Amino acid sequence: MASHRRPKQPSRARVSVLTAAAATAVALSANASAHAAPAQPSTDEVKVQIDQLNQDQEKAAEQFNGAQEKADQLRKQADQLQDQVARGQDQLTQLQNSLSAVAGDQYRSGGIDPTVALMLSANPDGYLDQASSADQVNRTEADILKALKEQQLRLDQQKQEAASVLAELDRNTQTLNDAKAQVQQKLQEAKTLLGSLTAQQRAAVEAADRASRGDSRFDLKNLPNAGGYAQAAVGFAMGKRGSDYVWGAEGSSTFDCSGLMMWAYGQAGVSLPRTSQEQAGVGSEVPSLAQAQPGDLVIYFSDAHHVGMYIGNGLVVHAPHTGDVVKVMQADALPIDTIRRV
Repeated sequence: MASHRRPKQPSRARVSVLTAAAATAVALSANASAHAAPAQPSTDEVKVQIDQLNQDQEKAAEQFNGAQEKADQLRKQADQLQDQVARGQDQLTQLQNSLSAVAGDQYRSGGIDPTVALMLSANPDGYLDQASSADQVNRTEADILKALKEQQLRLDQQKQEAASVLAELDRNTQTLNDAKAQVQQKLQEAKTLLGSLTAQQRAAVEAADRASRGDSRFDLKNLPNAGGYAQAAVGFAMGKRGSDYVWGAEGSSTFDCSGLMMWAYGQAGVSLPRTSQEQAGVGSEVPSLAQAQPGDLVIYFSDAHHVGMYIGNGLVVHAPHTGDVVKVMQADALPIDTIRRV
């Protein structure tokens, strides 16, 4: 007869193990979901991030411009000081030769005066102290030695100044390199961000960028005329609409924001400093946008890292950022820091 044994029930311990395993699996699954890759950013979110990177890049570019301008000034100063040192050394050599000539004359006439030998071999400072208390040399010898002492002092001072300027140039060169590296980093970050988009999103961003390059939506036919060099500067700047923004560029075919201002006013016969921060201090302040006139410089953001030129009717012409071109925008499209009349 067949045996009908009762099926063996799982032990309480086994049930506990299975239950714990199931709970662990659920927890791991939930944890994996929580740490899943973040959602792909939307096109608008990426556009905001790219705009911020463009601003950061422009800040670094203006820092680069300032360091570049300072480097140019320091190089000129160092060259001038080195020229002075060279001329001073020549003058010192001539004075020493004059003393040698005096010694030669005295030797041929019966021997070198001990004091002349002292002049040629000892410290001029000590000699003058001795010569002033004892009538050991004639007037010509004393005058030559006095001039020799003064020239040596000037030469030492010029050498110190030249060394100081060269040291400052080295420090400024490091600042210049740091700013350049920061610009390149921000540009690479923007490029990487664009590369993270899907083909469809990237096409949408690029289409929006192309659309923003045009300024046909603005009425540019009836702009006011300020006259004089300001109006000339407006004409030069407007003539560069469509030119590419290139950081560090100051014309005549590519520009950054402050480079465009400097170039346009330069063509009108007016010299402007190189950076937007420096341009924020030129001329006189205009109290409000309502009182702005064509040619006024409109400085943007609290750190003054962007600048445009007012052209009238509430508009400015400016060079925005890498990837864009010189174009017109509403003057109050960005936060205004100050307005300057050149």
